[in-house]
Order: sequence, then C-alpha cells, then structure tokens
Amino acid sequence: MIRNILRVIIPILLLGLGILAIRYFLSTRPQVETTEQPQLVPVVRTMTAEEENIRLTVFSQGTVGPRTVTALVPEIAGRVVYVSPSLVNGGFFEEGEVLLRIDPYDYRLAISQAESAVAQARLALEQERAEALVARQEWEELGKGEPASPLVLREPQTAFAEASLESAIAALEMARRNLEKTEIAAPYDGRVREKSVDIGQYISPGVSLAQLYAVDFAEVRIPLPDADLAYIDIPLNYRGDDYDEKAGPKVKVRTKFAGREFSWDGRVVRTEGEIDPATRMLYAVVQVEDPYGRGRNPEKPPLAVGMFVETEILGNWVSGAVSLPRSAVREDDVVLLVDDDSRLEFREVEILKSEPERVIIGDGIKDGEVVCLSNLDAVVEGMEVRIAEEDSGGEDAS
Repeated sequence: MIRNILRVIIPILLLGLGILAIRYFLSTRPQVETTEQPQLVPVVRTMTAEEENIRLTVFSQGTVGPRTVTALVPEIAGRVVYVSPSLVNGGFFEEGEVLLRIDPYDYRLAISQAESAVAQARLALEQERAEALVARQEWEELGKGEPASPLVLREPQTAFAEASLESAIAALEMARRNLEKTEIAAPYDGRVREKSVDIGQYISPGVSLAQLYAVDFAEVRIPLPDADLAYIDIPLNYRGDDYDEKAGPKVKVRTKFAGREFSWDGRVVRTEGEIDPATRMLYAVVQVEDPYGRGRNPEKPPLAVGMFVETEILGNWVSGAVSLPRSAVREDDVVLLVDDDSRLEFREVEILKSEPERVIIGDGIKDGEVVCLSNLDAVVEGMEVRIAEEDSGGEDAS
C-alpha cells in the first residue's frame, strides 16, 4: 500500500520541483536590450540628362568584295610564249599592261596570205572592169541601137569581182585583228585573284585563264533591317531615275588587323533589287574608293577582298534627344530617375534607337533630370538612395 502511494507522490514532487526551478531561472535571467537597426540606403551612380542634337547611326557588317570582276579569256587559239610577272595570284597590274602573249607566227602568216588574196581580188576586179569596157564598146558598134543585157555588159561579173575584193579586205582585217589578239592586255588597274595558265601551254578560245578584279573601288554588301531604314537616307532605285553614286549616306568601315583597328571612309551607293525572303533584310552596297592605296597612314593595311568588316552608317539628325548608356534602361523601356529628395522615380521613355554602347531617348526625359545608372536588384517607387560622389571610396550598389 505504502509502495503504491510513493509511486504517485514522487513524480508529483519531481514535477513541482522542476516548475519551481524554471520559474527561478526565468526570474533571474538578464534583460536583453533591443536596438533598432539603421535602414541601409543604397549608393547609386547617376548622370544628368542633357538634350542635344544627335546624329543617328546604323551598324551592320559584311565582307569586302570587288566592284568589277573579269575572267581572262582568249579569243584565239595558240601556244603561250609570254606570261607577265604580274600575272600571279595576288599580283597587281596596270591598265594596258600585256599580261599574256600567244605565239604570233601563224597569225603573221595569215596576214601575208590575206594580203595576197586582196592583191589577187583587186587584179581580178581590174580585169573585169576592163573587159566590161570592151564589151560595152563592141555592143555600141554592133548592137544597132538595141539595149544590151547586163550579162553582155559583164555587170554581174564586175559586181562579183567587187564583192570578192571586199571579202578579201575583210579577211585581211580579221587576220590583223587576230594578230593583235595574240597580246592580251589588262582592261583596267587591278589584281589577280586566281591564275591557271603558264608558258608553253596551248590555249583555246573561251577557256578562262585567270580571274581578275579592279582595285579602283571595293564594295561591302551589308544587310539592313526594316526598322533601321527610318534613320538613314538610303538611295532607293526607281526606274528612270538618274544614278548618283554620291547621293547615299557616308559610312565608316572598320576592321581589326594584326591586333589594331583601322577605318576607311565609304558611302552607300545603291540597294539591291530584292529583299531577302529568309531574313527580310534589304541589302545595301557600300563603296570604298582606292582600297589598296596607302593614303595618309603608311602603316594602314589594304582593304583586301575577303576581309570581314563592321560598318557605321551616318544617319539623320535628331534634335532634343537624350543619350544614355544601355545600362540605364530597364525592361519595358523604363528609366529610373532620382528626384530632389533623393528618391527613385519610374519613368517610361520613348526609345528612338538602340546602339551597341548607348540608347537614344526621344521623349520621356527632360533636360537636367538625374538618371540612375546603377543596376538595382530590388527597387520600388519612392525608394531612397544616396548618390555616389566621384571621389567617394564607398561601394556602389550596382
């Protein structure tokens, strides 16, 4: 009986002692002092918007190609006896320079034969004229006043002799022209792209011996999206219009060569007749004058065919526009402004043109307003910020 009572009383006593201990520790614990954490104000970079007259530019890229390409094709057959030192892959040549010479021996013989044929035909014509004169005199003496037939007066024979002489003279002229064709001269100042002939080779008419291209101009074919056409005055070609190569906008052509960047001045001279059905792009052609000339910079490389280049087309002027870095514009064409109380303001703007390094704003920002350039992750309307000083050593919130 006593054992059962102890089993009940002992747990109750232990529970009571535990409660008393907890109350004691709670009443004697030290008081914790609470302090308010200061609100963190992000530091941002800013710039002051300035309205100005800005020239829009359109960027594109393409590969340099020649304006004029020619296949060097002989008009006569023969064995090659001379090849110009300039007629090598990459070689330069001048207009009128003899690039190739075919053995002229057979063609000189053809001239001698043609000259002999001319002399024979001229002799035959003189004989026919003399016989026709004799026939007319005889008929006048014996014809008793009756008209003579053309055959009796040898008129057809004389006409045949005259035609034979003209044919012989034409053959002589052709033989002389063929002799001239034994020398193939350059049609313009140019460069050799590819050569496929050499001394001793027998060539036939119509077979391509080399590929040449002119070096007076180089051309770059560049694609232009429809949206960019509003910023530049592209020369659209209409039927019946006079073609003016200097009417198009100016272009800066840039490329990197041997670790350095070089540029050339060019101009859009024409647009192609069709829009690419795959990309919906209109292709324009940029022309650069004297691409292989040194110009004022002796270290400047030539604008060689095959170079990949970037182009910057100078477009129309826009007044009262604001230029901002691309980082200043957020999604949905929104810009963060900082008001006089150093608080953020969301402003929706009208973007005229996005370029690789900047964005041209046409409307939405006034002259003198402060634009936030820092990329803030969490931002709300009216949030307070602190503008970073140029000489401040503090960290930017971006």
